[in-house]
Amino acid sequence: MSAEGAEGRPAPPTSLPLQGGPTQRKKLSAPPISLSLDQSEDDLLETPDDLDINVDDLDTPDEGDYLDYTDHEMDWEDPPAANRSAAREPCEPIPTCSAEEERQDAKLWRTVVIGEQEHRINMKSIEPYQRVVSHGGYYGNGVNAIIVFAACFLPDSDREDYHEVMENLFLYVISTLELMVAEDYMIVYLNGATPHRRMPGLGWLKKCYQMIDRRLRKNLKSFIIVHPSWFIRTILAITRPFISTKFSNKIKYVNSLAELQEIIPMEYVHIPECIIRVDEELKVAAENSTMSNFLQGSEPTASRPEANANASSS
Repeated sequence: MSAEGAEGRPAPPTSLPLQGGPTQRKKLSAPPISLSLDQSEDDLLETPDDLDINVDDLDTPDEGDYLDYTDHEMDWEDPPAANRSAAREPCEPIPTCSAEEERQDAKLWRTVVIGEQEHRINMKSIEPYQRVVSHGGYYGNGVNAIIVFAACFLPDSDREDYHEVMENLFLYVISTLELMVAEDYMIVYLNGATPHRRMPGLGWLKKCYQMIDRRLRKNLKSFIIVHPSWFIRTILAITRPFISTKFSNKIKYVNSLAELQEIIPMEYVHIPECIIRVDEELKVAAENSTMSNFLQGSEPTASRPEANANASSS
């Protein structure tokens, strides 16, 4: 092709139109960069003329160029407000306690020191069983205390929290004993009207004995068991080799409240109604047994008058 024809052609376009064809991105040439270290600070801050860019000539991506991120598995931020309100569970406000309620809550726990070790007692868990130990007044010269232990107020062993209750009750009994006793004392163990499911285990009784302070062991003058059952007698017979002879000699069995009244003053000793009923039933049963034995022993004598009458009538 001749040079004249080439001169008559129009110059080729330097860019493609933005409409009417596939989208093309304009390539910009990088301005020349001088790596010379001799330039001054003013030269570095100068902007070359080649960086004069017309923003209107830049291509922007079409809507089809955007990716669809509707898959919420890619959401790393919080979900939308609508989803947050639907997913949020209702929260109850934290209740505020008055000063009186705080004092009441403090009363639910008692801190005691047993054997130089600090313990906390959950008073709420043993509230129905605090009557198990009570003060029965004094005997002798008026300073020797009478401690009454009513086994009928112990919890049932089939409770789910039985061991927890007994642990707190054990601490309560030991700490109460230390508060009640100043000098010599005796323990009256009311065993009547106590079903087998409420009888304390051998381990619990052993732990009580071991945790009692040496002063309390020494000052204990008598351990009276009222209405002893075969279970109590068996336990004491088993444990006798493991306890001291002095303590064994302090154990006494009493079969009735009348017999107990002959040993200690009963003015301030609280006897539960169920034990009073058991005592009356045992008393009636004992009287019937005595009467039956008396009648069986006098039967031959009673038959003689009857035989003599029959003989005389004949």
